[in-house]
Amino acid sequence: MINYPNDSELLISVDKVSKKFCRNLKRSLLYGIQDICTELTGGNRHGDILRPQEFWALKDVSFQLRRGEALGLVGANGAGKSTLLRIISGLINPDTGTVKVRGKLAPLIALGAGFNPVLTGRENIYANMSILGLSTPEIEKRFDAVVDFAGIADAIDAPVQTYSSGMAARLGFACAVHIEPDVLLIDEVLAVGDINFRVKCYQRLAKLRESGTAFVLVSHNPHVVLNVCENSVYLAKGKLIKSGETEAVIRQYEEDVSLAGTDTALGMMFLPEKPESQSLGIDIVSLCFQDEHGNLLTSPLCGQLAYLSVECKAYKQVDNANLGVSITALSGQNERILYITSASDNEPLKILPGRVEIQMQMPYFCLLPGLYSAKIYIKEGVRSFDIVESFRFMVKAGKITSRSLFYQPRQWQVINHNNSKFKIQTLY
Repeated sequence: MINYPNDSELLISVDKVSKKFCRNLKRSLLYGIQDICTELTGGNRHGDILRPQEFWALKDVSFQLRRGEALGLVGANGAGKSTLLRIISGLINPDTGTVKVRGKLAPLIALGAGFNPVLTGRENIYANMSILGLSTPEIEKRFDAVVDFAGIADAIDAPVQTYSSGMAARLGFACAVHIEPDVLLIDEVLAVGDINFRVKCYQRLAKLRESGTAFVLVSHNPHVVLNVCENSVYLAKGKLIKSGETEAVIRQYEEDVSLAGTDTALGMMFLPEKPESQSLGIDIVSLCFQDEHGNLLTSPLCGQLAYLSVECKAYKQVDNANLGVSITALSGQNERILYITSASDNEPLKILPGRVEIQMQMPYFCLLPGLYSAKIYIKEGVRSFDIVESFRFMVKAGKITSRSLFYQPRQWQVINHNNSKFKIQTLY
């Protein structure tokens, strides 16, 4: 690590950093011994050359982080995100390139991993925070706040080995955020504890950000990155694919994830027709999105009109069919975003024998840009006719987007003192 002599606003500079690992344990140990001997003798390690069974976990990655900024790291598992955080924190060294860090750094990578299980919570607080750079008087000033934040006052003098994993993680988080660091490295640790503790985590991080702390955040939930980080870096197989404004980086990442799937990513799905002897009465034969003219929409636009078209083959008349649509966000935590049924909208569907198309109009398509999967079924009462478990589709940005969980159509108006209404702008 190299500290900056100048420019107090620039806290981290990563310049053409590469890191390689070996897939074979025995060969990896041999390479490690060879590298140590080479360094002791002042030789050249040739860190830019791969040896047999080695691979690049990171390759020529560069970015900068300034005071008060929040940078997101996105990418699939194995992209190199955690490796990059470990290099920045000093846990491992890069094979090529340089990492320059200014100020106090706190890694929130594996909460509680450095605790001694035999020592009490009190003893571990002093040991952990001293490692993070605080003196004993400074730790004593923060001690009560750390214990209160972690919510473990009743167990503070018990050995950490008696703590649950959640208690240890909360204590690790409390120690890190109370050293008031210049840089926080956060690797998928904001889900520790219950909802009340997570709220406290976000509140504390917001206060640190206001005081000038910079963040590097790794999360597989794009909504978290969008809401926290102005800029992001997208890694894939160790390479920097895109960097810059977070919304553009997230869209690129999600589009790549979508295109890596099956042909359902094209926004249309065809299903083989069943013979009448195998049908339960109504079969779903195709799914797609259309515009108001009936043209195929491969990717609906957020905030604009779209129709979900469900084409069916019916072998009998059904007077009160119910179409259900359950939409899940694939790029986050696979949470269900939207659940709609024609029955809950008091819209019984009358299906006649033959081919029939059921359309659901969505005037503003309120889903934000991202990758989704829809589960679609058709039934009558408790009797199910057919179901499609996963219809994958991509939503792209329209004219108006925001950093929210959904798009909200809205109107603006001003009411003056005479109670006259003046409409300013309508957003659709």
